[in-house]
Amino acid sequence: MNSAIKTLFQHQHGFIVSKIMFTASELGVFDLLKSEKLLTAGTIAERLGTSPTGMERLLDACVGFKFLRVERKEKEGLYGNTDLADMCLAKTSPKSQYNYMKFCSEFVYPSMQYLPDAVREGKNQSESIHGISSNNVFDAIYRSEEGSQKFIDGLAESWSLYGKEVLSAFDLSNFPLICDVGGAVGALAKECISLYPKSTVTIFDLPEVVERAKKHVVFSQEYQITFQEGDFFKDPVPEADLYLLARVLHDWDDEKCVQLLTKLYKACKPGGGVLVSEMVLDEDRTGPLAANLHSILMLLHTEGKERTASEYNGLLSAAGFKDIQVKKGSLFDAILGRK
Repeated sequence: MNSAIKTLFQHQHGFIVSKIMFTASELGVFDLLKSEKLLTAGTIAERLGTSPTGMERLLDACVGFKFLRVERKEKEGLYGNTDLADMCLAKTSPKSQYNYMKFCSEFVYPSMQYLPDAVREGKNQSESIHGISSNNVFDAIYRSEEGSQKFIDGLAESWSLYGKEVLSAFDLSNFPLICDVGGAVGALAKECISLYPKSTVTIFDLPEVVERAKKHVVFSQEYQITFQEGDFFKDPVPEADLYLLARVLHDWDDEKCVQLLTKLYKACKPGGGVLVSEMVLDEDRTGPLAANLHSILMLLHTEGKERTASEYNGLLSAAGFKDIQVKKGSLFDAILGRK
């Protein structure tokens, strides 16, 4: 089978790969092997209360995708975690991506059946997916505590992997007062304080988000993080030296983005700025693949899209920001505009 056909096969079955990874994580395979190191399929099945046959097939698939490793001794396999599984797939890991996988499995995956309609119509499918007429997915997500918590927890986990990289793309030590606009439970704010301990961060988000954040997240005083309730389109934003907009602008059309950025520009202290973090498309729009995939999700669920560096430059310039710089990251990129 040539490489092109192999690629076709992999993509045809990509949804199965993600389900295998999530199933093993949900059943506790990676957590068990994180503590026990090497175990037989039979022992793993017994400890986790599954059938031996089903577990062995799941484990072998995970080995094939390099989530697990296996050592053969006397014709019996001993299974163990890879570094990736220890770091990201075990629920108990500080950098676990379990909740993000859960959100994708239970929310994103079922919605993909509406993608052909989104492409035909050129607009999101909130009414078909959620049963409500809305321009944005958050109206549906925040209707239930369970849905919003899955979404918030998933976003928080991604910043445990990428937050420090985004926040260290530029030296932010000269911005003592920072406002994380749409900062949810403060995962990125926590990373910010760890890098810039002399700064304080105010998280500005919807009342229902702030309420849930205070209920489910406990910050020690050392983090210097506070919450303020508000709608960033309707309510005054807190004054700050620097505003963080992390994975916010891609949810909205150009007009709304300029509206929000202009509001932040007016509220920003002289010499301050805004730090935008998004997956930035190449100028020819053919990559990176992660940005193309997320742009499809934005079409399906929001009124926004992923953009090129020149498009973000245009939005920030229209709002008044100057000296706009872009720095590429491993997944999320950083764009800094100054007042």
